[in-house]
Amino acid sequence: MTQTKTFASAADLEEKKVSFDKLSDHAYAYTAEGDPNTGIIIGDDAVMVIDTQATPVMAQDVIRRIREVTDKPIKYVLLSHYHAVRVLGATAYEPEQIIASQDTYDLIVERGEFDKASEIGRFPRLFQNVESVPAGLTWPTITFTGKMTIWLGSVEVQILQLGRGHTKGDTVAWLPKEKILFSGDLVEFDATPYAGDAYFQDWPQTLDNIAALNPEKLVPGRGAALQTPEQVQAGLAGTRAFVSELYASVKAGAAEGRDLRKVYEETFATLKPKFGHWVIFNHCMPFDVTRAYDEATGHRDPRIWTAERDVAMWQALEG
Repeated sequence: MTQTKTFASAADLEEKKVSFDKLSDHAYAYTAEGDPNTGIIIGDDAVMVIDTQATPVMAQDVIRRIREVTDKPIKYVLLSHYHAVRVLGATAYEPEQIIASQDTYDLIVERGEFDKASEIGRFPRLFQNVESVPAGLTWPTITFTGKMTIWLGSVEVQILQLGRGHTKGDTVAWLPKEKILFSGDLVEFDATPYAGDAYFQDWPQTLDNIAALNPEKLVPGRGAALQTPEQVQAGLAGTRAFVSELYASVKAGAAEGRDLRKVYEETFATLKPKFGHWVIFNHCMPFDVTRAYDEATGHRDPRIWTAERDVAMWQALEG
């Protein structure tokens, strides 16, 4: 009798300590030891939240901390990309506008329902009080392509697409005057990049485009807020190394005709000594290698992850 092997994340039940760090008079970071981060920009007349947490109940803790430092209305929610763990808490903020790139909107149309079911099944701890999530999906009310600027009074917020990486819709928020960047999952710090919907060949160039802005502080998608230029460089370098080394290993194995399972085992062994201590390494690697193998064998765009595909992939690689 074969035993079904559950996702690595099923064993991840420990609550994480939340930090709420002030980066400037206008910027704060809500982080939780490698769980998904939320960014906050406080302008003269309104607040912008970047990524919402996974459920409205979880978002209430972000709101509580915002209210400790300002009573200004939360007017904008910015979605750095479409993943459920980033967007399903949006209703808690009661924003006037939800902003996303047009590419992110298109991904919600194409695969939002599948992603919602897939992510909730993969990582139940990250969806506390999932019953608080309204039926349906989180829909942007404003979309843009390339760049748009929002003024929160005198505070300029540039919303930028600097290239594909984590997804094709990746969006960052940039405070040019203060040189603070909110990267979404394009950058992680001591946390494993999830790359199941990634563009491996594009991602390093996108990181170079971020670096070209010369950010002095950066809020990554996961991990502690980076509060010096040296820490920012470390976050960029670590993310670039993981993405590049994983894809190089997978591409080499695929070119030599090895099957996905063999390539996965080899790549896991290759990367574990350097990156195995990073948060969610065991959880991300099967998804990451599967997408990298697809890209290396001619699948230009990521295939849709469904709850059923998740289970089949996990059993094929880890069963």
